[in-house]
Amino acid sequence: MVMPKQPLKSVSLILLIAAVAVAPAQAQKIGFVDQQAILASMPGMQDVQQQIQQEMKEQQRQLQQKRQAFQKKVQQFQQQQSLLDDSARAERKRQLQKRQQELQQSTRKRQKQMQQRRRKLMQPLLEKLQGAIDKVAAQQELEAVMRQEVLLYDDQTSDRVVDISRDVAQELGISLTQSPGEPSPTVNPDQNTPPPGGGQ
Repeated sequence: MVMPKQPLKSVSLILLIAAVAVAPAQAQKIGFVDQQAILASMPGMQDVQQQIQQEMKEQQRQLQQKRQAFQKKVQQFQQQQSLLDDSARAERKRQLQKRQQELQQSTRKRQKQMQQRRRKLMQPLLEKLQGAIDKVAAQQELEAVMRQEVLLYDDQTSDRVVDISRDVAQELGISLTQSPGEPSPTVNPDQNTPPPGGGQ
């Protein structure tokens, strides 16, 4: 038995009309925030940056001492290798290769330690920033908040995508020392530093 097609078309049309009617009511309102501009203006940020820079300088000084010591051993070997027999020459090369590998491992380890240290120092500021973002997002009934860095397009005429940077700064009780979106001269964001939990 062949079923009539007209009722199916009518049902599809009704569902389509209903979906279009409901869509505006369900439209999401999204906020974005210039995290770096706010961090640059937060009390304590300058102290964190100075401490990180001091610790990095000390790490670099220690690594430079190790590199110089290794380079000195390489030069000594180059000067003495003609006086060594094959066995001694091979052993010295093996030792130098081992020292070079240890130096590379030490460099990677120190870099990782500095990344962890930076995250630890930044964590209190990031948590405070996240608290302000959460509060502003709730007040403005936002569905989501993303970092401005990942915002690919912003329709300036739309009221469903809003910049809440100044509202978040006001919630923190600070004034932005730079305009949202302006490159920060004081903040060198670590790529391995996770964004606040509300960021995308």
